Amino acid sequence: MSTCPSRPAPEPHRPDLAGLCPGPAERARTVAAGRGATVCAAGVESSRVLAHAVTEAEQFLIAVPAGGDVVRAVGAAPRSDLSALVMVSDHAPVPLRRPVRAQLWLSGWLTPVRPRDERAAVLAFADTRPDGVLLDVGRSVALLRLDLAEVVLSAGGRALDVSPLDFLAARPDPLAAIEAEHLAHLDRDHPEFLRLLAELLPAGSLAPGDVVRPLGMDRFGFRLRIERPGGHQDIRVPFAGPLTCTGDLGAAVGRLARAARNRVADRG
Repeated sequence: MSTCPSRPAPEPHRPDLAGLCPGPAERARTVAAGRGATVCAAGVESSRVLAHAVTEAEQFLIAVPAGGDVVRAVGAAPRSDLSALVMVSDHAPVPLRRPVRAQLWLSGWLTPVRPRDERAAVLAFADTRPDGVLLDVGRSVALLRLDLAEVVLSAGGRALDVSPLDFLAARPDPLAAIEAEHLAHLDRDHPEFLRLLAELLPAGSLAPGDVVRPLGMDRFGFRLRIERPGGHQDIRVPFAGPLTCTGDLGAAVGRLARAARNRVADRG
């Protein structure tokens, strides 16, 4: 995990920080960094992907059972080139009524990684996402490459088309590797900090009976889920400025806490 020296987050340079959020390509790459994925193809029912990764060389690779339907379908396709769709779902790391935060659909053509390229592909895969299944590539596990034709991100009730070139060139959010653990810890052990964050929400955001839960965290800030008896609302609480690495997080969280306490004091 990359870190950097902890330092105060920079002062905001613009007043509309609440509107700052990851762009579609960055969000799509962050969702793609998740663990769960399935693949569908002509003549193949939805099948679980053992592991997937976007390499530094901007190739989308998936690991699947060597004796499975997907590998057989690829082998039977003309020129071993099979039209396919890979879906990755992004789930909140805390229990929520509607836990799916986003879904990513990546469509294109699956082709086998050639035996002479297998070792290099495994190393490139492992550099991005080390996984035990890679040890069995060439035996019980097969590596396939998905040549992307279309990328669609569904998040916040909207479906967004993302250019495959933009998707491959983007990088996941720098906090993605620690987000799940941090939010689960916050939800379980620090309700007082959630109450502080709620102080930074726009006036009128909360009503009696509403419950504030942590939904997400990225380099731009926290996302909170307000669960209500009749539905929910997702609201962003921004940091003072975008973070560049996990080492910035402590100072940024401290600044949010101070801002919330100052707001409570001003009201008192």
